[in-house]
Amino acid sequence: MTTTVQTSLDSPCGPLTLVARDGALAGLYMTDHRHRPDLETFGPYVAPGELPLFADVSEQLAAYFAGDRTTFDLRLTFAGTPFQQRVWSALSDIPYGETVSYGELAQILGQPGASRAVGLANGKNPISIIVPCHRVIGANGSLTGYGGGLHRKEWLLGFERGSTQPTLV
Repeated sequence: MTTTVQTSLDSPCGPLTLVARDGALAGLYMTDHRHRPDLETFGPYVAPGELPLFADVSEQLAAYFAGDRTTFDLRLTFAGTPFQQRVWSALSDIPYGETVSYGELAQILGQPGASRAVGLANGKNPISIIVPCHRVIGANGSLTGYGGGLHRKEWLLGFERGSTQPTLV
C-alpha cells in the first residue's frame, strides 16, 4: 500500500508544497505551479517536522537558500514515463549556477532531435528546485517557460549567480 503525505514550507520563492510517497520526496510545487496535480492526490497534511524526510528537505532547502548548499542529498521518487525520468535525472547533473539549453540537454541524453520532448519533460518535473529544471534555457539564452513562473526562474538563476535579492516575495 502506497503512503502519500504532504506538508508546506515557506521559502524565498513563496510557499512550497512538499509531497512524500513511501518515504521519498515525490513532489515540490510552488504556488500556481503549472503542472501541479490535484491537491487530493497529495495525501493528508502533516507538520513539516513530523516526517524525518520533510525535516531533512526543509533543512537542505534552508541551507540552499542561505547560500550554503549547492546540491541536495535526498531520496527521490518520480512518477513519469521512462523518457521523462531520464530527463529529470539529467537535470541533477547541471551544475549550480550554470545553464544548458533544451537542445544541449537533448544532446546529453543522446537524442539530439528531441529538444521539444526535453522541454515538455522538463516542464513536468515534479520536484522543482531540488531537481533544477530552472537551469534549462532557450538556445538563444532566453528564459523560456517554468512551471513555477518565469519570475521565479529568473530569480532562482540570479540567486545562484549571486545577483538577486535574498527574497523574491
